[in-house]
Amino acid sequence: MKVYMDYQATTPCDQRVVDSMLPYFSEEFGNPHSGHFSGQTAFIAVEKARRQIADLIKANDHQEIIFTSGATESNNLAIQGVANFYQNGRRKIVTSSIEHKCVIETCRYLKSQGYDVVFAPVTSDGIVDIDFLKNIVDDNTLLVSIMTVNNEIGTIQPIKEISKLCRNHGAIFHTDAAQALGKIDIDVTDVDLMSLSGHKIYGPKGIGALYVRMRPRVRLAPLFHGGGQERGMRSGTIPVPLCVGFGQACKIAKAEMHEENKRLGEFKKFFVNRILSALPKVYLNGHADLRIPGCLNFSFEGVEGEGIMLGIPEICVSSGSACTSASLEPSYVLKALSIREDLAHCSLRIGLGRFTTFEEVEYVTDRIVEVVTRLRKMSPLWE
Repeated sequence: MKVYMDYQATTPCDQRVVDSMLPYFSEEFGNPHSGHFSGQTAFIAVEKARRQIADLIKANDHQEIIFTSGATESNNLAIQGVANFYQNGRRKIVTSSIEHKCVIETCRYLKSQGYDVVFAPVTSDGIVDIDFLKNIVDDNTLLVSIMTVNNEIGTIQPIKEISKLCRNHGAIFHTDAAQALGKIDIDVTDVDLMSLSGHKIYGPKGIGALYVRMRPRVRLAPLFHGGGQERGMRSGTIPVPLCVGFGQACKIAKAEMHEENKRLGEFKKFFVNRILSALPKVYLNGHADLRIPGCLNFSFEGVEGEGIMLGIPEICVSSGSACTSASLEPSYVLKALSIREDLAHCSLRIGLGRFTTFEEVEYVTDRIVEVVTRLRKMSPLWE
């Protein structure tokens, strides 16, 4: 039995999304930036998709949605775009120690360019330290970038509280919401910039978006230059089929998200209870309640995560985020939670999603219990 349980790395494209995209590959193939009827048909499809995305995140104006190639580009455009446009004397950028690598590396780059970059710590359950933020965010802060939902442990950050703090000091607030879109209710009135991704929400890979507030207006310097598409922030021909698919994925998520979460919540409850009752010294990483139901991260004392994965080759899970899975270093996210380094090596991330069945949940929990029990019998660490 082959089972996919790595929904934080990527999601399968919903067949309804695929069906919506197909005409725009060969029948309605026009360039949306052309003035003739073929271009206008494509343009109308793109604008419809823009509205569907805006609708899901409660944006006031669909023109606030800027299409990109994915969340990595959106995060780079947001962070570098703000830093390069606003030369107003503010030089401080605040982020957290558990952000996605593309945020952390972008901030490190800006630090090398002379910006004062501060990495806020998180509590042991993965929530950003609000007291630290209150002390560090000041009138010299240009940008605060805190993700909405963590991609490894699924914790949900206090976005409204952080937003209020930013506004008190006139700082721009950006959030990477790639793992939150379609999983929790999002309201962009709390932020100035928001990064989104298509392939985390049962849409196609290679498409993302950046919400850029229009009132009051947030300005960005583009990462690259060209024809001035996407309000001058992201030049290049829009990939119409991908935009259409992303829009359709958002439309489906809006209609089905709450029912889906209810079902995944039951699966999560069963999964956690089964693992913790069957195996001693297993720890659920992240906040027990403030988390999306589809993301589970366990540490199995005495057994390395990579070893468990080798023991269950028919099951797709991960021992960290997909962007760092080639590294043998323990997860930097788990290290930031101050858990023991050996436990950070012993972690497994399990992602439940739209197409997960209860039969699969039962099968995977049984296999994990079986493999961990067997590996512990062989492990000198466990003895």
